[in-house]
Amino acid sequence: MADTMQFDLVSPEARIVSGKATSVQIPGAGGALTAMPGHAPVITTLRPGILRAEMEGGVQEYAVLGGFAEITADTMSVLAEHAFPRTPDNRGEIEARLEEARAKAAEVPAEQRDAAELFIADLADLVQAMASDRSLQGSSGAPAPA
Repeated sequence: MADTMQFDLVSPEARIVSGKATSVQIPGAGGALTAMPGHAPVITTLRPGILRAEMEGGVQEYAVLGGFAEITADTMSVLAEHAFPRTPDNRGEIEARLEEARAKAAEVPAEQRDAAELFIADLADLVQAMASDRSLQGSSGAPAPA
């Protein structure tokens, strides 16, 4: 088994990062998930949160606002709806998305209200994570990595 896997993070706007990673943590819709070389094949949706990749050049973190991830034994491809490097400069973008989601929540049909509230909670957690020194995995209750 190899020590690294190919990791690609893309959004509709651009290829964000491509390279070799030893592990990648993603905010999966069913909870936080860490992929490493040799992982069983999985396709999952993403919720808003911090994606953390341990790359050959060091740890890289990105805020993602949903999307999909495909994991195989030797690759991980993430197609994010939107992705931003985790920097204080990008916190304003996430805050704007949070305010937009809150404004639209009033128009959501009753049967979709729980999903809308979870999305808003995840965005609020992401705003806090963008300002902190630790990754935050969202409102799923999963612990933040040490």
